[in-house]
Amino acid sequence: MPNFIELGMQEQWVGKLKENGITVPTPVQTETIPLLLADRDVIARARTGTGKTLAFLLPIMQKLDPDRAFPQALIIAPTRELALQITEEARKLSRGTEIRILAVYGGQDVDKQLRKLEGGRHLIIGTPGRLNDHLRRGTLELGGVKTLVLDEADQMLHMGFLDEVETLIQALPYKRQTLLFSATMPAEVKQLASYYTRDAADVTIKVENSPVPLKHIRQLVVEVTDRTKQQALISMIETYSPYLAIIFCRTKRRASTLNSALLEMGYASDELHGDLSQAKREQVMKRFREAKLQLLVATDVAARGLDVEGVTHVFNYDIPHEVDSYIHRIGRTGRAGGKGMAITLASPKDRGELQRIEQGISYTIERRRYEKDGAIVEARGTRSSAGGANKGGRKEQDSQRGQGRSRRDDKAVRSSVGNGAEARGGSRRGAEGGRSQGRPGERSQGPRSGAQGRGGRGSASGGRRGGGSGRR
Repeated sequence: MPNFIELGMQEQWVGKLKENGITVPTPVQTETIPLLLADRDVIARARTGTGKTLAFLLPIMQKLDPDRAFPQALIIAPTRELALQITEEARKLSRGTEIRILAVYGGQDVDKQLRKLEGGRHLIIGTPGRLNDHLRRGTLELGGVKTLVLDEADQMLHMGFLDEVETLIQALPYKRQTLLFSATMPAEVKQLASYYTRDAADVTIKVENSPVPLKHIRQLVVEVTDRTKQQALISMIETYSPYLAIIFCRTKRRASTLNSALLEMGYASDELHGDLSQAKREQVMKRFREAKLQLLVATDVAARGLDVEGVTHVFNYDIPHEVDSYIHRIGRTGRAGGKGMAITLASPKDRGELQRIEQGISYTIERRRYEKDGAIVEARGTRSSAGGANKGGRKEQDSQRGQGRSRRDDKAVRSSVGNGAEARGGSRRGAEGGRSQGRPGERSQGPRSGAQGRGGRGSASGGRRGGGSGRR
């Protein structure tokens, strides 16, 4: 496999990658970087967690001219979280250079953005709505843009951004490089691509027949009823003891209701959805990345593009309506070669959606059934290689728990080194909060029930809710 130098990247940028622990290009980077450096239009499809962001960022950074103080590249993303994540990666690469970057998204101070734009920025990364707002105000000049990137283009169509994206494209020079990156490529995206690209190279990275990395993500369906769904989720959390987990709900209200219930039971949980202010969303994501939260209850706004180290489990509390949503949700775990687990809670009315998902990913998901007594047993008429909570799956569960404990210990060490006294204070609070539970990282003997369970973790308000539980 060629290295970054052989792909055409300059020593300066290869050195930046090494500083961030990246030395070997991924397949999507190997295929696209030479094309982008040659100014070709590209339509690239690769599953989540394969390094798409660096695939387009590296050539862009190399081609930017710091002496020309105007936007030379524009990256459009469907959500604020994804725009911020791309910006963070770009800033890592630009440290020590004169390249100036600006993230433009809703929820920010417009006047502050205006001042930065007036100072000259070379790379603009933003969401369609706020970018169009600046375009209407006359505060964003795109006449010098040489490269346009549409990241997660399929999601922008689903979110109704097509008109706003087309308005932005029409404000760009006709002679430019256009790049579309996505995990899926529905017909509408291909049509958009045909309108706005010229002789585009079509790059598709296929590792296996299924668009889900089956080797890295164990998938499980747990059959529940609407009345037992929340109990089943708690049982799964207790059984698999995730290090970090994202729990997906279909609506903002359900996410908020479930998060309140988890907090009431003492879990270090928070919610992420469109009704939160941008400041609150950034605060929640910061706490989650730092493992001060264990559970993040989210709507699909969090499913696209977010790359959080250490997400060991994804729970589909509500089954997604579309196959693409399922792929992007569970793609939050098992990233960059790591192991992960995706658990979908399905009631009888979800059978149609479940069948469509299995057809879409070309894979039959193993089944379990949640019993009223809290047991998780093999579903009738199904066979699988793992045994869930019964004896057949005990070894794999222990492996999962051990992996979670190992990650927790690693994170704790990094946290204590990086945060000094603050980390030590958090550890002390966590020890006090979880003292009745035992050593940090150990799970309790089965699901909690009633006051005894809450007391055993008890003090989750001092431990988990405070960001440093006995479980940490």
